[in-house]
Formats: sequence, structure tokens, C-alpha cells
Amino acid sequence: MGFADLLSDAGLTMLNSWLTTRSYITGYGPSQADVASFKAIKEQPNPAKYAHAYRWYKHMSTYQSEFSTLPGDPSKAYTTYGPEKSEATLNPKDAPNDEEEEEDDDLFGSDEEEEDPETVRIREERLAAYKKKKEGKEKPAAKSLVTLDVKPWDDETDMKELEANMRSIEMDGLTWGKGQLVPVGFGIKKLQVNLVVEDEKVSIDDLQAKIEEDEDHVQSTDVAAMQKL
Repeated sequence: MGFADLLSDAGLTMLNSWLTTRSYITGYGPSQADVASFKAIKEQPNPAKYAHAYRWYKHMSTYQSEFSTLPGDPSKAYTTYGPEKSEATLNPKDAPNDEEEEEDDDLFGSDEEEEDPETVRIREERLAAYKKKKEGKEKPAAKSLVTLDVKPWDDETDMKELEANMRSIEMDGLTWGKGQLVPVGFGIKKLQVNLVVEDEKVSIDDLQAKIEEDEDHVQSTDVAAMQKL
């Protein structure tokens, strides 16, 4: 039982036939069954000759970095998967020649056979769902670069203490950047500081409120600039 060979034309033909109505070797998602079968093939199947095997091979190639994390038993050989009864042999010339064999039982199939539209629709929907799921995992968190103006009460405010108190604020998704003192008049200087925030984790209003809790040093804060990264 299972795939006898995935190097010969007979073996690839069997694989192609097996994948005619399947997106994966077993089940509805990539697994160690796909990994074992993928590794047993030395090169990409010919798309003109093995369209379904080619489609599966290209799709699985996008998972190569995740092969070790896919579900299933990695110790199983590819020969444990596939048809219950193998009619393909290691050497195509040794395959039985039964002209009276019913067409439905012919594992080699016909290149002119048309796929059932419903089968195609279900397969494409599953592929689209897994692609969307994979893209969702890889999507980076939305971030913004913010420039804040922190204004002291007067020219006697200790700006070093002000900045130290501000930078002591820690929030998940907040990264402090470079700061500088900018003259505003009458000997008073404001602290202008850059910071990066993850939009879903950090509220700028909440951050400003925390900074303004330092009432001994901070008079007010303003957003001078904001830019999406």
C-alpha cells in the first residue's frame, strides 16, 4: 500500500492522480505526510505532465521553513501514504497491461479528463484559507513614529530629572528614542523626544497622561508629529 516510488514516471503519475481531488497528501492541512513526500521528489514535477503534483509541490515549497513544526510523525516514510493498493511499480515496464480494466480504476488516468467544478472550488477555497492564515501570522504589527513636545513650568525646571522621569515610563509596545532640548523663549526649553509605539498596544493619550503625572516638572505635552511606519 502507499506510494511505491516518487522518482519514476509511474510514481509521479500515481501522485498526480492522488492529488486530483486533494490539496494535501492527508487531511486538510500541511503535515509530515506532505514533508516526507516532498523530500522524496528530487526535482519539481513537470507542470504540463503532472499538473496536480506540480501545484501541490509549489504550494508545499512555501512551507519549507516550517517543515519541522508541521503536525504528524516525521519518522514515517512517504511509502506509508497514498493509495490503499498500489498499481504503479518501481519500473513502469513491469506494470500490468490490462486493456479491459475499467477507466475509473486506472491510476494513470487521462490527460483529457476534466476536473469536477465542485472539487476545484473546494480545493481553491482551502488553499485560499490557508494562505490567508499564513499571511496573517507573518503580518507585522502596525507601528507609528511619534514626536512629543514636553513643556516644563519655567526656566528653573530640572530638565534632566524631567527626562529621566519620562523615560522611566514602561509600556508594552513603547520604545523611547532620541530627545533634545528646544528653546521656546524667555530662557525656557522644551524637551522634544521621538518614540515608536505599536498602535494596538499603546494609546498616545494614555502615554501623555502618564508623563503629565510628573506635576513637579511637566506643565503639558503635545504631539508635534506622527507618522505610520
